[in-house]
Amino acid sequence: MPQTDQLSDQLDRLSAWDPGPFPVVSLYLNLQSNEHGRDQFDTFLRKEFADRLATFPAEGPERESLNRDVEKIRSYVDGVDRAAQGLAVFTCSGADLFEAITLAAPVTEHRLSISTEPNLYPLALLADEYPRYAAVVADTNAARIFVFAGNALQHAEQIKGTKTKRHKMGGWSQARYQRHTENYHLHHAKEVVDTLWRSVRDEGIQSIILAGDEVIVPLLKDQMPKDVAERVVDVVKLEIRATDREVLDTTLAALREVDAKTDRERVDALLDAYRSSGLACVGPERTRKALELGQVDELVISVAGIGDDQEANAFVLKARQTSAGVRFIEDGTLLAQVGGVGAFLRFKV
Repeated sequence: MPQTDQLSDQLDRLSAWDPGPFPVVSLYLNLQSNEHGRDQFDTFLRKEFADRLATFPAEGPERESLNRDVEKIRSYVDGVDRAAQGLAVFTCSGADLFEAITLAAPVTEHRLSISTEPNLYPLALLADEYPRYAAVVADTNAARIFVFAGNALQHAEQIKGTKTKRHKMGGWSQARYQRHTENYHLHHAKEVVDTLWRSVRDEGIQSIILAGDEVIVPLLKDQMPKDVAERVVDVVKLEIRATDREVLDTTLAALREVDAKTDRERVDALLDAYRSSGLACVGPERTRKALELGQVDELVISVAGIGDDQEANAFVLKARQTSAGVRFIEDGTLLAQVGGVGAFLRFKV
């Protein structure tokens, strides 16, 4: 299943699609089984494809391309990895496009779109909801460093030390033992931070979540270079022997709480910049125009939407095409007063 950086590459490639005479099918499927263990998408595929294809002339080239699209999709779905939670397929047989993306992250609902361009909005939203980040679960004797992306573990490293033994002693012996223990803990913290730093450097990690006791967490923070320390977004409680899934679920929940807070801060900054005639615009019309002129540095868009999926997709597509960042805002009320969308700008015209 694709990692977040691979997903970003796929989004960039698909957003560069040049519309032609043939329709593009964008399909999202929730692959999770129902309470009876049965797949829930077969009926959706049969009905939705039959209804949509019936709107195209039976003998036209568009219908011929779509018929081949349906065959390819059915063949692919039959052999899809059943461990996957979701599936996104983009196909246009008339233009030799077929791209299928299996997802460890759940797709909330089945969606089918047939249009001149790929519908990338749901995929971009999933990439935003399940980003790449690092988690460190540590105590004074061991540590586990995880990298998660797309609701799945990408890789993990384990660091083990030698436990210090406790003895009954007093005076200078006790002081020497205390210094020995502190030196060991410091060395252990340095080793953990060095390993973490390599992951941050090599994989472009932007967010780190720590889990540990009152001894190791301050030591880890003290040993971190400034650019690594600035990426620590939260500290949570986890046992050193927590399962990979427990670590993922706990840290992802913490990351989302942080995102909710920073969403509000980001929207406040956007509105402040707009009010002061700074590098910002708000509202669908102004933002659309800014995207067309290449002014947008970061698109800020409500998950609740700004109309129909097609309109939201147009904003995301244009942002990807112009190398603008996309920030999804979970709380729909934050941008409601400006039509659900705005942008930070690179320059004014």
